Amino acid sequence: MIPKFEIGDIVIMKKAHPCGNNRWEITRTGMDIRIKCLGCGRQVMVPRPQFEKAVKTVAGNVNQAGT
Repeated sequence: MIPKFEIGDIVIMKKAHPCGNNRWEITRTGMDIRIKCLGCGRQVMVPRPQFEKAVKTVAGNVNQAGT
């Protein structure tokens, strides 16, 4: 099964960012995925295969908060 990621998903990564946070928001999808750290706001482009290996779980979606 191919994991499906959408813009606005909050993902928890296996390793923490140097700022100490491990929660990221997906801001762009495609062959590369852009994610934004929810701790410090840094944005990073990651190749999809590397990203899929590094994701621990999907915590939710920013756009569906409260529903």
